[in-house]
Amino acid sequence: QVQLGESGGGLVQAGGSLRLSCAASGRTFTNYAMGWFRQAAGKEREFVAAINWSGSYTAYSDSVKGRFTISRDNAKNTVYLQINDLNPEDTALYYCAAAFYPAAAGGFEKNRANFKFWGQGTQVTVSS
Repeated sequence: QVQLGESGGGLVQAGGSLRLSCAASGRTFTNYAMGWFRQAAGKEREFVAAINWSGSYTAYSDSVKGRFTISRDNAKNTVYLQINDLNPEDTALYYCAAAFYPAAAGGFEKNRANFKFWGQGTQVTVSS
């Protein structure tokens, strides 16, 4: 089992920034690719960003590309999501997730079923 705990959410004005963190424990962190997803009220959970075990590969949804940056610190077993230029449409519960994938290549993020472990989420609310 991999335990994941997100933090860093909050209430922010449009145009502001946040950095979300997700701390992992329980298994060898470098065996896992990591992803961020979000779910707005009344909507389905959607993919936001993903990163492979080493950080050499990243992927983003079109809606966040250029504004969000995913990174990881394997020494701290933590993955981050830097969110800039927030707008009200970014309001959602943000989840991190782990996929057992100790490979360099991308593509793992295309199948949500690869992400077996999920955190409880951290709320991001953007006011206009």
